[in-house]
Amino acid sequence: MLFLLLLSLLAFSFTSCSAFSFELPASMLTLNRDTGFLPSTAPHETGPLRTRILEQYNHWKGTRYRWGGATHNGVDCSALMQHLFRDAAHLSLPRTTREQIHRGVQVEELSLKAGDLVFFQTGEHLRHVGVYIGDHQFIHASSSQGVTVSDLSDDYWHAHFITARRVTDNA
Repeated sequence: MLFLLLLSLLAFSFTSCSAFSFELPASMLTLNRDTGFLPSTAPHETGPLRTRILEQYNHWKGTRYRWGGATHNGVDCSALMQHLFRDAAHLSLPRTTREQIHRGVQVEELSLKAGDLVFFQTGEHLRHVGVYIGDHQFIHASSSQGVTVSDLSDDYWHAHFITARRVTDNA
């Protein structure tokens, strides 16, 4: 019975393509930094928080990095996290990575969920923060690329990863 229903729906979609358009909901999408959104290969990494974070990323994408900056004219990593979490989760984060790294609960790298903060040691006294969005990707304010998406598997980020923190219930 289910097979016949699916077959009927498939036949309907082929006969009415011009009158019917199908769009994947944002919760079923994953982000590709070069081409935009693609169907997600990791459905367990979808959810309302991830969707809202990706929507906020679209407002900040490409904004240049500026140390101490907190606007679309220039933003640093911790200010970007403040904006993303305020607008996507109605959550107030402290201003600096030094303070943000103590929020929430520690999460192992293998247990990351969309919405977890990821921290990196980028210099002797310098830390960097981003937000994990699934599929080994995180959003951050890069000093060389501005607000972008990077891959935790990248040699640089993997070598500098220090901890992750869950500051929401990842709803």
